[in-house]
Amino acid sequence: MANSSFHVSCVFVFCTCLGLLVTAQSRGQFVFEKPVPVFFFGDSFFDAGNNNYVNTTFRANYWPYGETFFKNPTGRFSDGRLISDFIAEYAELPFIPPYLQPGNDQFTYGANFASAGAGALVETSQGLVIDLHSQLSYFKSVRKSLNRTLGNEQTKTLLSRAVYLFSVGGNDYTFPFEKNSSVLGPHPHEEFVGLVIGNITAVIKEIYREGGRNFGFLGLDPLACLPYSRAVVEGQNGGGCFDKITPYVKLHNKLLPKLLQKLEREFKGFRFSLSQIYEFLTERISHPSKYGFEEGKVACCGSGPYRGIYSCGGKRGTKEYDLCKNVSEYVYFDSGHPTERVFQQIADQFWNGTPNSTVSYNLKTLFETKY
Repeated sequence: MANSSFHVSCVFVFCTCLGLLVTAQSRGQFVFEKPVPVFFFGDSFFDAGNNNYVNTTFRANYWPYGETFFKNPTGRFSDGRLISDFIAEYAELPFIPPYLQPGNDQFTYGANFASAGAGALVETSQGLVIDLHSQLSYFKSVRKSLNRTLGNEQTKTLLSRAVYLFSVGGNDYTFPFEKNSSVLGPHPHEEFVGLVIGNITAVIKEIYREGGRNFGFLGLDPLACLPYSRAVVEGQNGGGCFDKITPYVKLHNKLLPKLLQKLEREFKGFRFSLSQIYEFLTERISHPSKYGFEEGKVACCGSGPYRGIYSCGGKRGTKEYDLCKNVSEYVYFDSGHPTERVFQQIADQFWNGTPNSTVSYNLKTLFETKY
């Protein structure tokens, strides 16, 4: 479509290159109606299969991943849909495919850059994942693609009304413990969390400069109490949760809303939604029957204590694994990732959550704003 202005009243124009309905306003600017595009950044809670196209062992493109909904593996770390899939559904969008999927070159509905195992720090699983800054580079490439297709003005409108969703940080705190890395050594936990938050901040600001205004974030889950973490503790002749990681997680969840409130004050038009899922998941782990589950601590798929060894599917070194009979009874599908049922419950809270003293908007509100 040409980058032109029109002075038209009460006329609807269907733009086939966009696949969206737009309204020409008296000031000559297009106002896009639903659906609102969404861009996903971060880790396995959002990754729809980007890691299928990366040289990595962090993949879920084999059975039994995907068994519940898709009936075949897609690269999603769950038995079915992820938070990103449910949010797309609630926003009246199709599933957003992995950015790296061959032939994926239509971005008017948004894009999914997330990569399982990725963190805000480049050093987190470096070379095996798409870190947050690389995901930002992909987003800038998408902006250029939209510019070529739509022209600068319509691209600016699309990006300003889009919603940018993040699930990132957890891998930055688990990776050093998994690899017995020295990266934590020189840093008090306050300083290390500051590095992670600082990297997230830099990416948010870059997206804002590119035109982004509406942002959504997931807080960190109780990483110390995942089936994987419990298995680590069990293997060390202990029991319970891996509490060494908890100070990092709690400080991250404390600093993230403060950062977002600061950006909201400093940047015109910046708005955010934040879903803190720490207590949400802790409750389901500790009291599963209260929320319609039978098992909160043991994974459906895996091996070892709590089925906490990353062996689901038998493709990561350990071929033998156990698989539960009824996945809907479990909070966790594998050693570190919830089942589809839990992902849907998280998505519902994210979408419909009640604003409070630290969060002014739920996610639904960001998608409903008119421009």
